[in-house]
Amino acid sequence: MNRVSNYEDLKTQIVSWIQTYVSENKLKALVVGVSGGIDSAVVSTLCAETGLPTYVVSMPLLSKVDNDRLSNDHTKALEAKYSNVTRIRVELSGVYEKFVHSLNWWVDGNQYTTNALANANTKSRFRMVTLYQVAGTVGGIVVGTGNKVEDYGVGFYTKYGDGGVDIAPIADLYKTEVWELGKHLGVDQRIVDAVPTDGLWEDSRSDEEQLGVSYEDLEWVMESGVCNSPLATPDSLTQWMGIPVTDKQRTAIKQYQKFNTQNKHKMLPIPTFKL
Repeated sequence: MNRVSNYEDLKTQIVSWIQTYVSENKLKALVVGVSGGIDSAVVSTLCAETGLPTYVVSMPLLSKVDNDRLSNDHTKALEAKYSNVTRIRVELSGVYEKFVHSLNWWVDGNQYTTNALANANTKSRFRMVTLYQVAGTVGGIVVGTGNKVEDYGVGFYTKYGDGGVDIAPIADLYKTEVWELGKHLGVDQRIVDAVPTDGLWEDSRSDEEQLGVSYEDLEWVMESGVCNSPLATPDSLTQWMGIPVTDKQRTAIKQYQKFNTQNKHKMLPIPTFKL
């Protein structure tokens, strides 16, 4: 999916939008977590382009060597190119492991330990806490790195983890548009080519392996307007759309609806009892 005709103009618009928000809210700095992926590379570069004090934070947490290297190289490159960029590296592995190992408890003779999903989300929340600690120290805000599919389609983020941000400059861009913007900004080709992953799992599973479908296919679902289409039979779906629908597209719709439904709680306001 590519709705953008001029990426230089897009860059200018986003940079101006960030500058305006900071000015209107009398803020002092921007804080961005850098993972080694395309989304955070693009957002950190856009923040650097504002000329505002920008803190780019690498937070290795039992990270794979390749991801840590890309994060490290990107933050070093930004600091070398932009005088307003300060690079920060915070090693979180030790504090995370100590925390998780402390969470073993007994109830009625049964021992309870945390599971892999809880651990993955905790990693993301440790990073969120770190970014807000930096932001609070420098008088800044945490800048989000989520794209349109993740933030408003399938809810592919950790609640109060990487979903805990103050502004979201690329959340209306599809992943494929983020890739193109990254190329335009001169992001390291290794980052552009890297397989997307959240880096939270021991087995290094990719985003596509977790979602069961590619970003491109999920973008088709969102942009074509079939998010709530019937799934009963191939014929009913084809009739509803008015055009032949492939097995690949049906799978994309099914996966989109599955994740959108189960993650709806992340994307809606907190349910509140009203007196």
